[in-house]
Amino acid sequence: VQLQASGGGLAQTGESLRLSCVASGFTTEYYAIGWFRQAPGKEREGVAWISSSGGTTDYADSVKGRFTVTRDDAKSTAYLQMNSLKPEDTAVYFCAVPWGYGFGSLKSKDYEYWGRGTLVTVSS
Repeated sequence: VQLQASGGGLAQTGESLRLSCVASGFTTEYYAIGWFRQAPGKEREGVAWISSSGGTTDYADSVKGRFTVTRDDAKSTAYLQMNSLKPEDTAVYFCAVPWGYGFGSLKSKDYEYWGRGTLVTVSS
């Protein structure tokens, strides 16, 4: 199982970025995919997740209304569209797959496989 997040970079406050998470080595359609982030000196926090069907999503309060998680299983890829970026969104972003089928959570302990992160830096 491999997960690779990409799409990070430098943005200014109010701009947008779209992150991608490409999965390989397993059938993505059976699993939820979660997005997490870790800012310097802070603990990793859950940002969003999307269920295996794509019919259920959930977001951290800090990103609700600004971030959107989607998936395209034909491409084995999940996306995190990040709009209206703020300096506090600066972090390394990771995608992950949970232990069980179907649904995810915003808790990192519920996830088994993790990809390498991609750095998002938002300047004021």
